[in-house]
Order: sequence, then C-alpha cells, then structure tokens
Amino acid sequence: MTTAAIILAAGRGTRAGGEIAKQWQPIAGRRVIDWTLDAFRNAPDIDSIVVVLPPGEVDRVETSGQILTTAGGDSRAASVKAGLEMLTDAQTVLIHDVARPCVSQSVIADVIRALGHSPGAAPALPVSDALWRGDGGAVTGIVPRDGLWRAQTPQGFDVKAIRAAHNAHPDDAADDVQVARAAGLEVAIVPGDEDNIKITTRADFARAERILRRHMSRDQSPDFDVRTGNGYDVHRFAPGDHVILCGVKIPHTHALKGHSDADVGMHAITDALYGALAEGDIGRHFPPSDARWKGAASDIFLAHAVETVRARGYRIANIDCTLICEQPKIGPHADAMQTELAQITGIDATRISVKATTSEKLGFTGREEGIAATATATVIRP
Repeated sequence: MTTAAIILAAGRGTRAGGEIAKQWQPIAGRRVIDWTLDAFRNAPDIDSIVVVLPPGEVDRVETSGQILTTAGGDSRAASVKAGLEMLTDAQTVLIHDVARPCVSQSVIADVIRALGHSPGAAPALPVSDALWRGDGGAVTGIVPRDGLWRAQTPQGFDVKAIRAAHNAHPDDAADDVQVARAAGLEVAIVPGDEDNIKITTRADFARAERILRRHMSRDQSPDFDVRTGNGYDVHRFAPGDHVILCGVKIPHTHALKGHSDADVGMHAITDALYGALAEGDIGRHFPPSDARWKGAASDIFLAHAVETVRARGYRIANIDCTLICEQPKIGPHADAMQTELAQITGIDATRISVKATTSEKLGFTGREEGIAATATATVIRP
C-alpha cells in the first residue's frame, strides 16, 4: 500500500498572532512547518509528501524526491483538493494540519494501519470534561458527553474515495472527516494523543515548545536507539558489456561475476543494514548455495533488509556508499543510483550518498581486476 501525506499550510493563522503566518514562526529553534514535515519525513510508511502552501510562497519549502509543493486555495477544502491533484500513485493519503507539529510516530502509524480495513481513519480523544451551553456569561444547559470525541489530524483515507467525496462536497468543511461522512464513508477512530495539539493562539506556541523539547529530551534517552552498520563487498570482472551498480546498468568493457547480479554497491548497503541490526549478512538470509538466488536482482536482497529494519521498529536515517574502482566512471551515474536506492529503501534521496574513489592503481581494483564497495547505514528506533 503506497501512502502519501498532504500537509495543509496555506492558511494565514491570524489568531496565533505575529507578523508572519504561524507555519513560518519559530518554535524550539525551528519553523513550525519544519517540525511537522520532519514527523512525516521520518515515518517509515510515508512514501511521498505534498505541502500545500499560500500562493506565492511555494518556494519557502525545499522540494526533493519525497517532497512536492503546490499552491492552496481560498478555503481548506480547496487546499485539500489542490493537494489531492498532486497524487498520482498513492493508494492512501494522510491529511494533516501544519499547525500540529507535535504529532507522534505512533499516531501516524495507527492511522495507516487502520486504513487496511477502513476507507477512512482519524485520531481522536474522548471528551472527559463536562460540557455546558452558555449565553451571556451564564450556563443555559448541559450537553451529554457520551460518544463525543475531540478530533485530531492526520486524517487518513483511500485516495479515490476522499477525492470523490471532496468533488461531491459543495461547501467548505471543518475537516476531511466531515467531507467523508457526507459521502457515506466509514471513518474508524484511532487513539489520539494529548500532545498532538493544534497551534491556534499565542499561548499554544509555548505549550507546543514544551512538548517538542520534552520529545527531544526523550529521544536522547537510553530508550532512543541509534545503530550503525558497515558493509563491504568485492566482485571480480568477467566477460560482458555492462555492470550493474546500485541498481543502475552502466555500459562497460566487462561485467561483474557473482552468484546474483553482482551489484557490489547494493550488496555492501544491504550488509550495512543487516549489520546495524546484528542480523549477519546477505549470505545468512540468501545462501549462495540456494539455486533460487542465482542471477537474482540485488534489489530483492536490499528490499528484504529494509523490511527487516521496519519490522524491528527502526527507520533508516541515512546510507553512505563508496564504490572503489578505476573504471567505469561513477560520477555521471551517481544521481541515478541515489534515485534507484531511494525507491527501494523508501527514504528520501537526500539521505543517500553514492560516491566513488580509486585506489591509485594499487591492489586488485588498481589493476582493474574488479570493483569493491563499502557502505555505512544508520537506523533509528524512536
């Protein structure tokens, strides 16, 4: 299931005060929008992010392979539609208010998980306080709180279903659950988080900053696990007319010899991920004695390592790969390699480095007998 996120940041947020819109205001050393973006950029199951911004301000967020920007409309519903128009491949989407920068990874994951059995899902908290009606400063009635919930975002939906719901909805709406319910869509409730506050007034900035700083302090505690693994691989040259390095086919005077497709770069990266988890190497998971893997594409191995990282509750923070060879020249192909690795690992290409060096004509790589590769990968468990 391919999942995108739409971050709604096209509003002006006048109630929050300040000379600029609240998404651009600083909090805990960064802009509000930066905190919100990082929450979704770090979510392992979010494949792409569309940021909906005020017209004329779309260049205030840096785009990348994972992040796209577009201009919003004159209402919340119009901005959601603008974001939905940017989605081409996603099957599900999470729609989130930029003014909720404290959203947790568990809330994001719970919404995505609920979409596996419902066309809509949203986090909420049950109302626990007594509710009154009032007029002129006096209580005029009591509202039963049974069955009442405080809505939060991100609100997740099947893309086709929520797109059709918005196209059929003539007016603006308080949120996307209202639009979905008007179209008859079922929306599952998942547990919300008291820290997932929405910055609305000036006082909310101080509260959100306290939450974010507490999260930062927690992330630096022993429960916050950061692991780094290294990988190294070598393949000798054999007769052929191309090599495959980091998933990219490069014309060359020789091929690389190996049990699989001999992608020395991807093998080193795969071993680095396994190493970070103390899961051995490719040979443990895909024994060369098994004929099933003869000539296999190395993206099979890397995809398995990535899934192992996710299954253990970690996310990939970055990957750094160095190819060691005299020929072929790697520079012209490095960007394509980063793009290919980003697609397989599900992380942004800006978190992947592919570079090359020679061995100054020394050793087997210097004699152009083969290619070596080293890789380092860092994984984090929030």
